[in-house]
Amino acid sequence: MRYLFAIRKMRNWIIFKEFLIICCIAMLLPSAIKAQNPTRNIDYFLQEAVKSSPTLKDYKNQKQALKIDSLLVLATAKPQVTASSAGMYAPIIKGYGYDEALSNGQVLEALLNVNYDLLNKKKISNQLQGIKLQSDSIKYAGELSTFDLNKSITDQYIAVYASQQDVNFNKNVFTLLKKEETLLKELTRNNIYKQSEYLTFLVTLQQQQLTLKQAELQYQSDYAMLNYLAGITDTTVAVLAEPTLKNPVLLTENDFFTKRFDIDSLKYINQKQAIDLNYKPKLGVYANSGYNSSFILQPYKNFGASVGFTLSIPIYDGHQKKMQYDKLGFSTLTASTYKDFFIRQQKQQLYMLSKQISNTDQLSAQINEQIRFAKGLIDVNSKLLHTGDVKVADYIIAINNYMAAQNLLRQTNINRLKLINQFNYWNK
Repeated sequence: MRYLFAIRKMRNWIIFKEFLIICCIAMLLPSAIKAQNPTRNIDYFLQEAVKSSPTLKDYKNQKQALKIDSLLVLATAKPQVTASSAGMYAPIIKGYGYDEALSNGQVLEALLNVNYDLLNKKKISNQLQGIKLQSDSIKYAGELSTFDLNKSITDQYIAVYASQQDVNFNKNVFTLLKKEETLLKELTRNNIYKQSEYLTFLVTLQQQQLTLKQAELQYQSDYAMLNYLAGITDTTVAVLAEPTLKNPVLLTENDFFTKRFDIDSLKYINQKQAIDLNYKPKLGVYANSGYNSSFILQPYKNFGASVGFTLSIPIYDGHQKKMQYDKLGFSTLTASTYKDFFIRQQKQQLYMLSKQISNTDQLSAQINEQIRFAKGLIDVNSKLLHTGDVKVADYIIAINNYMAAQNLLRQTNINRLKLINQFNYWNK
Protein backbone atom coordinates (compact mmCIF):
# COMPACT_ATOMS: atom_id res chain seq x y z
CA MET A 1 0.00 0.00 0.00
CA ARG A 2 2.81 2.37 0.92
CA TYR A 3 4.55 1.44 -2.33
CA LEU A 4 1.49 2.36 -4.39
CA PHE A 5 1.14 5.62 -2.46
CA ALA A 6 4.78 6.48 -3.14
CA ILE A 7 4.40 5.75 -6.86
CA ARG A 8 1.26 7.91 -7.01
CA LYS A 9 3.03 10.72 -5.17
CA MET A 10 6.01 10.54 -7.54
CA ARG A 11 3.71 10.56 -10.56
CA ASN A 12 1.87 13.64 -9.24
CA TRP A 13 5.21 15.37 -8.73
CA ILE A 14 6.27 14.61 -12.29
CA ILE A 15 2.95 15.91 -13.60
CA PHE A 16 3.37 19.07 -11.52
CA LYS A 17 6.89 19.61 -12.89
CA GLU A 18 5.63 19.18 -16.44
CA PHE A 19 2.87 21.68 -15.71
CA LEU A 20 5.43 24.22 -14.45
CA ILE A 21 7.59 23.71 -17.54
CA ILE A 22 4.59 24.22 -19.83
CA CYS A 23 3.65 27.40 -17.97
CA CYS A 24 7.19 28.77 -18.29
CA ILE A 25 7.26 27.98 -22.00
CA ALA A 26 3.88 29.63 -22.45
CA MET A 27 5.14 32.77 -20.72
CA LEU A 28 8.39 32.95 -22.69
CA LEU A 29 6.98 31.94 -26.07
CA PRO A 30 5.47 35.37 -27.00
CA SER A 31 8.79 37.06 -26.20
CA ALA A 32 10.67 34.53 -28.29
CA ILE A 33 8.29 34.95 -31.21
CA LYS A 34 8.55 38.71 -30.94
CA ALA A 35 12.36 38.48 -30.90
CA GLN A 36 12.35 36.28 -33.99
CA ASN A 37 9.83 38.46 -35.83
CA PRO A 38 10.35 42.08 -34.77
CA THR A 39 7.88 44.74 -35.82
CA ARG A 40 9.20 47.47 -38.12
CA ASN A 41 7.53 50.56 -39.47
CA ILE A 42 8.09 52.56 -42.60
CA ASP A 43 10.40 55.08 -40.87
CA TYR A 44 12.97 52.33 -40.25
CA PHE A 45 13.30 51.57 -43.97
CA LEU A 46 13.31 55.27 -44.92
CA GLN A 47 16.14 56.01 -42.49
CA GLU A 48 18.17 53.02 -43.64
CA ALA A 49 17.67 54.01 -47.29
CA VAL A 50 18.90 57.56 -46.64
CA LYS A 51 21.94 56.32 -44.71
CA SER A 52 23.00 53.84 -47.40
CA SER A 53 22.23 55.93 -50.51
CA PRO A 54 25.45 56.58 -52.50
CA THR A 55 23.70 59.35 -54.46
CA LEU A 56 23.01 61.39 -51.33
CA LYS A 57 26.59 60.87 -50.16
CA ASP A 58 27.79 62.06 -53.58
CA TYR A 59 25.76 65.27 -53.27
CA LYS A 60 27.15 65.82 -49.78
CA ASN A 61 30.71 65.46 -51.06
CA GLN A 62 29.99 67.83 -53.95
CA LYS A 63 28.83 70.49 -51.51
CA GLN A 64 32.04 70.07 -49.51
CA ALA A 65 34.06 70.40 -52.72
CA LEU A 66 32.25 73.66 -53.56
CA LYS A 67 33.36 75.10 -50.21
CA ILE A 68 36.93 74.49 -51.32
CA ASP A 69 36.15 76.18 -54.65
CA SER A 70 35.02 79.26 -52.72
CA LEU A 71 38.32 79.31 -50.83
CA LEU A 72 40.19 78.98 -54.12
CA VAL A 73 38.35 81.99 -55.57
CA LEU A 74 39.11 84.05 -52.45
CA ALA A 75 42.75 83.02 -52.74
CA THR A 76 42.97 84.43 -56.29
CA ALA A 77 41.84 87.83 -54.93
CA LYS A 78 45.04 88.11 -52.91
CA PRO A 79 48.43 89.22 -54.28
CA GLN A 80 50.11 86.41 -56.20
CA VAL A 81 53.77 85.87 -55.39
CA THR A 82 55.97 83.75 -57.64
CA ALA A 83 59.65 83.03 -57.94
CA SER A 84 61.15 82.62 -61.42
CA SER A 85 64.54 81.95 -62.86
CA ALA A 86 65.88 81.71 -66.41
CA GLY A 87 69.32 81.42 -67.97
CA MET A 88 70.64 81.58 -71.53
CA TYR A 89 74.05 81.22 -73.18
CA ALA A 90 74.60 81.91 -76.91
CA PRO A 91 78.22 81.07 -77.86
CA ILE A 92 80.04 82.65 -80.82
CA ILE A 93 82.41 80.20 -82.50
CA LYS A 94 84.88 81.51 -85.08
CA GLY A 95 82.68 84.54 -85.63
CA TYR A 96 79.49 82.53 -86.07
CA GLY A 97 76.63 82.98 -83.60
CA TYR A 98 73.77 85.20 -82.53
CA ASP A 99 74.22 88.92 -82.73
CA GLU A 100 75.67 89.70 -79.34
CA ALA A 101 73.90 93.07 -79.32
CA LEU A 102 70.61 91.20 -79.36
CA SER A 103 71.35 88.09 -77.34
CA ASN A 104 73.88 89.64 -74.94
CA GLY A 105 75.75 86.37 -75.25
CA GLN A 106 74.49 85.09 -71.92
CA VAL A 107 71.70 86.06 -69.56
CA LEU A 108 70.78 84.95 -66.06
CA GLU A 109 67.80 86.11 -64.05
CA ALA A 110 66.33 85.08 -60.68
CA LEU A 111 63.32 87.16 -59.67
CA LEU A 112 60.64 87.34 -57.02
CA ASN A 113 57.42 88.60 -58.63
CA VAL A 114 54.29 90.06 -57.02
CA ASN A 115 51.11 90.61 -59.10
CA TYR A 116 47.81 92.08 -57.95
CA ASP A 117 44.62 92.80 -59.88
CA LEU A 118 43.13 96.07 -58.65
CA LEU A 119 39.71 95.73 -60.28
CA ASN A 120 38.83 92.14 -59.36
CA LYS A 121 36.37 92.62 -56.47
CA LYS A 122 33.25 92.45 -58.62
CA LYS A 123 34.63 89.51 -60.55
CA ILE A 124 35.40 87.64 -57.32
CA SER A 125 31.94 88.42 -55.99
CA ASN A 126 30.38 87.13 -59.21
CA GLN A 127 32.36 83.90 -59.02
CA LEU A 128 31.39 83.37 -55.37
CA GLN A 129 27.75 83.96 -56.27
CA GLY A 130 28.05 81.38 -59.05
CA ILE A 131 29.48 78.82 -56.63
CA LYS A 132 26.66 79.51 -54.16
CA LEU A 133 24.11 78.90 -56.92
CA GLN A 134 25.83 75.62 -57.74
CA SER A 135 25.62 74.70 -54.08
CA ASP A 136 21.90 75.58 -54.07
CA SER A 137 21.41 73.36 -57.13
CA ILE A 138 23.17 70.45 -55.45
CA LYS A 139 21.16 70.98 -52.27
CA TYR A 140 17.95 70.94 -54.29
CA ALA A 141 19.06 67.83 -56.18
CA GLY A 142 19.78 66.12 -52.85
CA GLU A 143 16.34 67.02 -51.49
CA LEU A 144 14.68 65.84 -54.71
CA SER A 145 16.65 62.60 -54.61
CA THR A 146 15.54 62.09 -51.00
CA PHE A 147 11.90 62.64 -51.97
CA ASP A 148 12.24 60.20 -54.87
CA LEU A 149 13.87 57.64 -52.60
CA ASN A 150 11.15 58.07 -49.96
CA LYS A 151 8.46 57.67 -52.61
CA SER A 152 9.94 54.44 -54.01
CA ILE A 153 10.54 53.00 -50.53
CA THR A 154 7.01 53.92 -49.45
CA ASP A 155 5.48 52.34 -52.57
CA GLN A 156 7.42 49.12 -51.97
CA TYR A 157 6.55 49.15 -48.26
CA ILE A 158 2.88 49.41 -49.18
CA ALA A 159 3.30 46.49 -51.60
CA VAL A 160 4.95 44.37 -48.89
CA TYR A 161 2.24 45.31 -46.39
CA ALA A 162 -0.37 44.23 -48.95
CA SER A 163 1.40 40.89 -49.37
CA GLN A 164 1.51 40.50 -45.60
CA GLN A 165 -2.25 41.09 -45.42
CA ASP A 166 -2.77 38.52 -48.19
CA VAL A 167 -0.83 35.94 -46.19
CA ASN A 168 -2.79 36.62 -43.00
CA PHE A 169 -6.14 36.54 -44.77
CA ASN A 170 -5.42 33.34 -46.70
CA LYS A 171 -4.10 31.76 -43.52
CA ASN A 172 -7.35 32.58 -41.69
CA VAL A 173 -9.43 31.21 -44.56
CA PHE A 174 -7.35 28.02 -44.62
CA THR A 175 -7.83 27.60 -40.86
CA LEU A 176 -11.59 28.05 -41.28
CA LEU A 177 -11.76 25.54 -44.13
CA LYS A 178 -9.58 23.07 -42.24
CA LYS A 179 -11.94 23.24 -39.29
CA GLU A 180 -14.98 22.75 -41.51
CA GLU A 181 -13.24 19.89 -43.34
CA THR A 182 -12.95 17.93 -40.10
CA LEU A 183 -16.65 18.40 -39.44
CA LEU A 184 -17.60 17.59 -43.03
CA LYS A 185 -15.56 14.39 -42.95
CA GLU A 186 -17.48 13.27 -39.88
CA LEU A 187 -20.82 14.17 -41.47
CA THR A 188 -19.83 12.28 -44.63
CA ARG A 189 -19.06 9.18 -42.58
CA ASN A 190 -22.54 9.46 -41.11
CA ASN A 191 -24.00 9.64 -44.64
CA ILE A 192 -25.30 13.18 -44.14
CA TYR A 193 -23.23 14.38 -47.09
CA LYS A 194 -22.18 12.50 -50.18
CA GLN A 195 -18.59 11.47 -50.76
CA SER A 196 -18.49 13.61 -53.90
CA GLU A 197 -19.42 16.72 -51.90
CA TYR A 198 -16.68 16.02 -49.39
CA LEU A 199 -14.15 15.57 -52.19
CA THR A 200 -15.29 18.88 -53.74
CA PHE A 201 -14.71 20.62 -50.43
CA LEU A 202 -11.35 18.88 -50.05
CA VAL A 203 -10.24 20.19 -53.46
CA THR A 204 -11.19 23.72 -52.33
CA LEU A 205 -9.15 23.24 -49.15
CA GLN A 206 -6.10 22.08 -51.10
CA GLN A 207 -6.48 24.96 -53.52
CA GLN A 208 -6.59 27.39 -50.59
CA GLN A 209 -3.43 25.79 -49.20
CA LEU A 210 -1.67 26.41 -52.51
CA THR A 211 -2.97 29.99 -52.56
CA LEU A 212 -1.55 30.50 -49.06
CA LYS A 213 1.82 29.14 -50.16
CA GLN A 214 1.85 31.40 -53.20
CA ALA A 215 1.00 34.40 -51.01
CA GLU A 216 3.89 33.56 -48.68
CA LEU A 217 6.33 33.33 -51.60
CA GLN A 218 5.11 36.68 -52.95
CA TYR A 219 5.50 38.25 -49.51
CA GLN A 220 9.09 37.00 -49.23
CA SER A 221 9.90 38.33 -52.71
CA ASP A 222 8.36 41.75 -52.01
CA TYR A 223 10.14 41.98 -48.65
CA ALA A 224 13.48 41.13 -50.25
CA MET A 225 12.93 43.90 -52.81
CA LEU A 226 12.17 46.36 -49.99
CA ASN A 227 15.46 45.47 -48.29
CA TYR A 228 17.24 45.82 -51.64
CA LEU A 229 15.88 49.33 -52.27
CA ALA A 230 16.72 50.41 -48.71
CA GLY A 231 20.25 48.95 -48.89
CA ILE A 232 19.58 46.51 -46.03
CA THR A 233 21.50 43.21 -46.05
CA ASP A 234 19.68 41.74 -43.05
CA THR A 235 17.72 38.62 -44.07
CA THR A 236 15.38 38.79 -41.07
CA VAL A 237 11.73 39.02 -42.12
CA ALA A 238 9.93 41.35 -39.73
CA VAL A 239 6.26 42.07 -39.20
CA LEU A 240 5.38 45.36 -40.90
CA ALA A 241 3.25 47.91 -39.12
CA GLU A 242 0.40 49.54 -41.01
CA PRO A 243 1.78 52.44 -43.08
CA THR A 244 0.71 55.83 -41.76
CA LEU A 245 0.62 58.55 -44.41
CA LYS A 246 -0.36 62.19 -44.19
CA ASN A 247 -3.90 63.04 -45.11
CA PRO A 248 -4.06 64.42 -48.66
CA VAL A 249 -4.52 68.15 -48.01
CA LEU A 250 -3.78 70.45 -50.94
CA LEU A 251 -1.27 73.18 -50.05
CA THR A 252 -1.93 76.76 -51.13
CA GLU A 253 1.59 77.04 -52.55
CA ASN A 254 3.56 74.16 -54.07
CA ASP A 255 6.91 75.82 -54.68
CA PHE A 256 9.41 73.01 -54.14
CA PHE A 257 9.48 71.71 -57.71
CA THR A 258 9.54 75.24 -59.16
CA LYS A 259 12.51 76.13 -56.97
CA ARG A 260 14.88 74.62 -59.53
CA PHE A 261 13.57 77.05 -62.18
CA ASP A 262 14.18 79.96 -59.78
CA ILE A 263 17.75 78.79 -59.24
CA ASP A 264 18.25 78.55 -63.01
CA SER A 265 16.98 82.13 -63.40
CA LEU A 266 19.52 83.34 -60.86
CA LYS A 267 22.21 81.41 -62.73
CA TYR A 268 21.31 83.24 -65.95
CA ILE A 269 21.59 86.58 -64.15
CA ASN A 270 24.97 85.52 -62.76
CA GLN A 271 26.17 84.48 -66.22
CA LYS A 272 25.03 87.81 -67.67
CA GLN A 273 27.01 89.66 -64.99
CA ALA A 274 30.05 87.53 -65.82
CA ILE A 275 29.74 88.55 -69.48
CA ASP A 276 29.56 92.22 -68.47
CA LEU A 277 32.62 91.89 -66.24
CA ASN A 278 34.66 90.40 -69.09
CA TYR A 279 34.21 93.68 -70.96
CA LYS A 280 35.24 95.93 -68.08
CA PRO A 281 38.70 97.53 -68.04
CA LYS A 282 41.35 95.47 -66.27
CA LEU A 283 44.05 97.14 -64.20
CA GLY A 284 46.86 95.35 -62.41
CA VAL A 285 50.11 96.27 -60.69
CA TYR A 286 53.24 94.22 -60.28
CA ALA A 287 56.62 94.41 -58.62
CA ASN A 288 59.70 92.23 -58.73
CA SER A 289 63.16 92.11 -57.30
CA GLY A 290 66.18 89.88 -57.74
CA TYR A 291 69.12 89.40 -60.08
CA ASN A 292 69.07 90.03 -63.84
CA SER A 293 72.38 90.21 -65.73
CA SER A 294 74.00 89.61 -69.11
CA PHE A 295 77.47 89.33 -67.48
CA ILE A 296 78.85 91.93 -69.92
CA LEU A 297 79.45 94.78 -67.53
CA GLN A 298 79.84 94.58 -63.76
CA PRO A 299 77.54 91.54 -63.24
CA TYR A 300 77.97 91.80 -59.47
CA LYS A 301 75.99 95.06 -59.58
CA ASN A 302 72.94 93.63 -61.45
CA PHE A 303 70.78 93.18 -58.36
CA GLY A 304 67.67 95.36 -58.49
CA ALA A 305 63.91 95.77 -58.48
CA SER A 306 61.12 97.10 -60.68
CA VAL A 307 57.44 98.08 -60.43
CA GLY A 308 54.82 98.57 -63.09
CA PHE A 309 51.16 98.28 -64.08
CA THR A 310 49.04 96.68 -66.78
CA LEU A 311 45.86 98.16 -68.26
CA SER A 312 43.48 96.46 -70.70
CA ILE A 313 40.38 98.19 -72.19
CA PRO A 314 38.12 96.20 -74.58
CA ILE A 315 37.16 98.24 -77.63
CA TYR A 316 35.84 95.93 -80.35
CA ASP A 317 35.52 92.14 -80.64
CA GLY A 318 33.08 91.64 -83.50
CA HIS A 319 29.88 91.98 -81.37
CA GLN A 320 30.64 88.84 -79.38
CA LYS A 321 29.03 90.37 -76.28
CA LYS A 322 25.67 90.77 -78.02
CA MET A 323 25.87 87.21 -79.35
CA GLN A 324 26.43 85.87 -75.84
CA TYR A 325 23.46 87.92 -74.59
CA ASP A 326 21.24 86.52 -77.34
CA LYS A 327 22.32 82.95 -76.60
CA LEU A 328 21.63 83.44 -72.89
CA GLY A 329 18.22 84.95 -73.73
CA PHE A 330 17.16 81.80 -75.57
CA SER A 331 18.12 79.68 -72.57
CA THR A 332 16.07 81.93 -70.28
CA LEU A 333 13.06 81.74 -72.58
CA THR A 334 13.30 77.93 -72.73
CA ALA A 335 13.46 77.68 -68.93
CA SER A 336 10.40 79.92 -68.58
CA THR A 337 8.45 77.72 -71.01
CA TYR A 338 9.37 74.58 -69.07
CA LYS A 339 8.35 76.21 -65.79
CA ASP A 340 4.90 77.23 -67.06
CA PHE A 341 4.31 73.78 -68.54
CA PHE A 342 5.38 72.04 -65.33
CA ILE A 343 3.10 74.19 -63.14
CA ARG A 344 0.10 73.30 -65.32
CA GLN A 345 0.98 69.61 -65.21
CA GLN A 346 1.48 69.66 -61.46
CA LYS A 347 -1.95 71.21 -60.86
CA GLN A 348 -3.55 68.69 -63.19
CA GLN A 349 -1.75 65.82 -61.50
CA LEU A 350 -2.88 66.90 -58.04
CA TYR A 351 -6.46 67.33 -59.23
CA MET A 352 -6.55 63.83 -60.77
CA LEU A 353 -5.02 62.21 -57.70
CA SER A 354 -7.42 64.01 -55.38
CA LYS A 355 -10.36 62.84 -57.50
CA GLN A 356 -9.09 59.25 -57.54
CA ILE A 357 -8.66 59.24 -53.76
CA SER A 358 -12.24 60.48 -53.32
CA ASN A 359 -13.59 57.80 -55.68
CA THR A 360 -11.57 55.14 -53.86
CA ASP A 361 -13.09 56.17 -50.53
CA GLN A 362 -16.59 55.79 -51.97
CA LEU A 363 -15.73 52.39 -53.43
CA SER A 364 -14.35 51.19 -50.07
CA ALA A 365 -17.65 51.99 -48.37
CA GLN A 366 -19.56 49.93 -50.95
CA ILE A 367 -17.14 47.00 -50.64
CA ASN A 368 -17.44 47.00 -46.85
CA GLU A 369 -21.20 46.70 -47.21
CA GLN A 370 -20.75 43.77 -49.58
CA ILE A 371 -18.34 42.09 -47.15
CA ARG A 372 -20.86 42.43 -44.35
CA PHE A 373 -23.48 40.55 -46.37
CA ALA A 374 -20.95 37.94 -47.57
CA LYS A 375 -19.78 37.31 -44.00
CA GLY A 376 -23.34 36.95 -42.81
CA LEU A 377 -24.03 34.42 -45.56
CA ILE A 378 -20.97 32.37 -44.53
CA ASP A 379 -22.14 32.33 -40.90
CA VAL A 380 -25.57 31.14 -41.92
CA ASN A 381 -24.20 28.45 -44.23
CA SER A 382 -21.72 27.34 -41.56
CA LYS A 383 -24.56 26.70 -39.14
CA LEU A 384 -26.55 24.87 -41.81
CA LEU A 385 -23.46 22.83 -42.67
CA HIS A 386 -23.45 21.40 -39.15
CA THR A 387 -26.96 20.11 -39.66
CA GLY A 388 -26.52 19.05 -43.27
CA ASP A 389 -29.12 21.56 -44.55
CA VAL A 390 -26.92 23.31 -47.10
CA LYS A 391 -25.13 22.10 -50.19
CA VAL A 392 -21.35 22.10 -50.01
CA ALA A 393 -21.22 23.84 -53.39
CA ASP A 394 -23.33 26.73 -52.00
CA TYR A 395 -21.05 27.00 -48.99
CA ILE A 396 -17.97 27.11 -51.24
CA ILE A 397 -19.60 29.80 -53.40
CA ALA A 398 -20.28 31.87 -50.29
CA ILE A 399 -16.65 31.54 -49.19
CA ASN A 400 -15.38 32.49 -52.66
CA ASN A 401 -17.63 35.55 -52.72
CA TYR A 402 -16.34 36.59 -49.31
CA MET A 403 -12.72 36.09 -50.38
CA ALA A 404 -13.27 38.05 -53.59
CA ALA A 405 -14.81 40.93 -51.66
CA GLN A 406 -11.98 40.93 -49.11
CA ASN A 407 -9.36 40.85 -51.86
CA LEU A 408 -11.07 43.75 -53.60
CA LEU A 409 -11.16 45.73 -50.36
CA ARG A 410 -7.48 45.12 -49.64
CA GLN A 411 -6.53 46.06 -53.19
CA THR A 412 -8.64 49.20 -52.96
CA ASN A 413 -7.04 50.21 -49.66
CA ILE A 414 -3.57 49.58 -51.06
CA ASN A 415 -4.36 51.64 -54.16
CA ARG A 416 -5.59 54.41 -51.88
CA LEU A 417 -2.31 54.39 -49.94
CA LYS A 418 -0.32 54.53 -53.19
CA LEU A 419 -2.45 57.41 -54.45
CA ILE A 420 -1.89 59.30 -51.19
CA ASN A 421 1.85 58.66 -51.50
CA GLN A 422 1.85 60.13 -55.01
CA PHE A 423 -0.31 63.07 -53.92
CA ASN A 424 1.99 63.90 -51.01
CA TYR A 425 5.00 63.64 -53.33
CA TRP A 426 3.68 66.22 -55.79
CA ASN A 427 2.09 68.37 -53.08
CA LYS A 428 5.33 70.00 -51.87
